[in-house]
Amino acid sequence: MLFALKYFLKYPFHHIRTPEARELLGLMAKFGTVPRYQPRTVSFQGVTFLVPDCMSFLFQHEEIFVGQSYRFQSKTDSPVILDCGANIGTSCLFFKKLYPKAKITAFEADPQIAKILSDNLSVNGIQGVEIVDKAVWVHDQGIEFVTEGSDGASIYGEGEKQRIESVRLKEYLQKYTSIQMLKMDIEGAEVEVFQDCADSIGHIDHIFIEYHSFPNRPQDLDVLLSILTKNGFRYFIRDAQDRPVPFINHAYKVNPSMDLQLNIFAVKK
Repeated sequence: MLFALKYFLKYPFHHIRTPEARELLGLMAKFGTVPRYQPRTVSFQGVTFLVPDCMSFLFQHEEIFVGQSYRFQSKTDSPVILDCGANIGTSCLFFKKLYPKAKITAFEADPQIAKILSDNLSVNGIQGVEIVDKAVWVHDQGIEFVTEGSDGASIYGEGEKQRIESVRLKEYLQKYTSIQMLKMDIEGAEVEVFQDCADSIGHIDHIFIEYHSFPNRPQDLDVLLSILTKNGFRYFIRDAQDRPVPFINHAYKVNPSMDLQLNIFAVKK
């Protein structure tokens, strides 16, 4: 399996011996060849989740549980976490394992995925998570949206669009005097939303943003970074979609729908 090969090459041998890594290897052996978008019931990390797409789930497991991408240190044992783009609940599960008393608001725009999120948390007795089954956006008047059946639903997706409800993230940020983690994985809407929230992030300790760049739209990574800098954050950037020999392998040869994907980790100074 290509995913398994990339996994072995990515981590040193001692890292593969962690419990999370061994679990992932078992999951890859069992579910790695399941065709895309064929639901399966998957047991991992002491829970059992309905997974609508095994390949996207395996990538989530690798990033969240093996790579520990969302791990952060909190001065309180009940941190406030806003999880924008919660998908089927893997990130919520990680946060709850890290801080069982965490107060999480989980936003998921795709109606079908939001239902799976709710069921996964409920069946496994994961409490303290408020689910908002609406798109994170710059207003609450609704938005056109393309569903994908897994974790790629987007306002910039290609295909038939549907009108879904939206919420203004800025209003949620202003509800709290202190927020320990803001996670934004909203498939291309991050720049507009972050611009709208630019004067309302100073009380956040940690911010994770998955940045997406589309070939038919301007690249505006500088907008995100400028907002972080002006609000006193230090950031680290990791590529989420590599492109060997970039001058030769242009976007349309690697991923016609996206020419840059980055993970941005920001910590308040």
